[in-house]
Amino acid sequence: MSAGLAPDISRWSDAVLAAVVMAVAPQSIGGIIVKGQCGPVRDAWFALVKAWLPAAAPLRRIPVDVADGRLIGGLDLAATLSQGHPVAERGLLAAADGGVIVLPSAERVGKSALAAIAGALDCGQISVERDGITAINEARFGVIAFDESRDGEDTIAALLRDRLAIEIDLDAIRVRDAVSMAIAPGIFENARAAMVDVRFSDHDAQALCGTAAALGIASMRAPLQALCVARALAAFGGSPEISAENLEAAVRLVLVPRATQIPADTASQNDDPPEPELQANETPGDPPPEQPDREHTADELEAMLLAAVKALLPPGLLENLRHSASARKAKSAAGRAGAVKMSQKTYGRRAGSRRGDPRSGGRLDLLETIRAAAPWQTLRRRDRAMHARAAEVATAAPRLEIRRDDFRIRRFKHQSETATIFVVDASGSAALHRLAEAKGAVELLLADCYARRDHVALIAFRGKTADLLLPPTRSLVRAKRSLAGLPGGGGTPLATAADQACELGKVARRKGQTPTLVFLTDGRANINRTGAPGRASAQDDAHAAARLLKAEGLPAIVIDTSSHPGKDSKVFADVMGATYVPLPYADAATLSTAIRQVSK
Repeated sequence: MSAGLAPDISRWSDAVLAAVVMAVAPQSIGGIIVKGQCGPVRDAWFALVKAWLPAAAPLRRIPVDVADGRLIGGLDLAATLSQGHPVAERGLLAAADGGVIVLPSAERVGKSALAAIAGALDCGQISVERDGITAINEARFGVIAFDESRDGEDTIAALLRDRLAIEIDLDAIRVRDAVSMAIAPGIFENARAAMVDVRFSDHDAQALCGTAAALGIASMRAPLQALCVARALAAFGGSPEISAENLEAAVRLVLVPRATQIPADTASQNDDPPEPELQANETPGDPPPEQPDREHTADELEAMLLAAVKALLPPGLLENLRHSASARKAKSAAGRAGAVKMSQKTYGRRAGSRRGDPRSGGRLDLLETIRAAAPWQTLRRRDRAMHARAAEVATAAPRLEIRRDDFRIRRFKHQSETATIFVVDASGSAALHRLAEAKGAVELLLADCYARRDHVALIAFRGKTADLLLPPTRSLVRAKRSLAGLPGGGGTPLATAADQACELGKVARRKGQTPTLVFLTDGRANINRTGAPGRASAQDDAHAAARLLKAEGLPAIVIDTSSHPGKDSKVFADVMGATYVPLPYADAATLSTAIRQVSK
């Protein structure tokens, strides 16, 4: 029995183990997430899975833009038109029953498709209630989800990630290490039949639960999936019960990729173990009774698995786990061009159809229109024949009768443009503190906005007014030139600047853009809306303007530019419902990440 895992375990060997488990029990484990770009390593791994799956098991690829009717089933249009009555069609999920579905770019799959796949994984069947069809089809399958996302891009949704047991990363594997393996198909057939009878103890289950808790995994699916993976590996090895090696492999494949914290150190090994209590028929001189070789307590197994985890994780990863939550937020926010909007325009990604009149400017979806009309043809022919007999008029019935309610208009979704509005405090108090540093931070943020192709606008306030130095534009040169020539000095009309930013944000929203307001100020307003000095009235007007911005629902961030962050900017941000970031404790990367999170 191994006391731990060697730190130099090959990534390819773990990938092969994942392929073995996928071939033995694809439906039991839910599936596998394969991170990595398309290439020879991924092709070699997928070839192993296809070779080891049962020959009769269906393998279905799910396109990224698959329609709901094609995925879950619905009306078979050709059969309905030929037979004259509604005929149901099996979707891709039902067609994959007993096999595997493949998501080539799982990070791009739509939410409705993910919900259908997750529901089938939970229930083992798919319910169809659409186009006049009501049916329940068996849909037990495993999922191979290829995650091609890079750093700073969206990854697979948690809805699907929680239901897939294994996660492997193929990007770090060299091509020469991805060697092919030949295993007799009879071994997998025997393993599938023997997996049901593989035994495990309560200590095994408790050890996996304790390991998952030590790694900060809150989902109860994870230890159950790890136990299923260990049983599949034991069955493949021909063992009637789970071994410690099987548990360690399951921890590597299932629990380690989901870790959110560093496992705490267990009890010191230097502590003397407690002496066993004497039984009634024993004396102090008698030797201790022999224990079976495989009997280990749950604590011993958990300590063994945690030691294996610590030996497996590199030191850099141990430190990065502390910041995993914030890192995932930053990645999910990066690269977004704006809010997703639905429209009838003829550009963007298809997003289904809806009932409508094509004369209103939308594009007619001919196939969906015929599909909506097909189930009613028998009734319409009968109705037409009855009216013809009543009027004693002989009319030829059309082959397909389409009415106004059948028309379907195509819908498209596209990313709206974003507009980042910088509101810079150029008053005397700001200039006294760190106006130059604020300008430097704005220049870095402008460069980041330019890389995302955002529109940027610049409002500066000083004295008694707030001036729009730069209307929304994509010109980085104009933005930097306007910022460089910004003088400092005078009062702080914060309320006037907030009002102008609110109006500019509403204008951007009416143009279909997604506005984000970025205030760089120390929050010490001393000029009210009328231009009169007075700190108390100025603060009241600033808070009133902030409440108006919150009511408008404009996302905002307040960057405190004072040398010692005080309560003025923090209160202003809280009233506005904005994100507060003190500049002394934030670099350009932190500010850029904060803006992306607010504008996503």
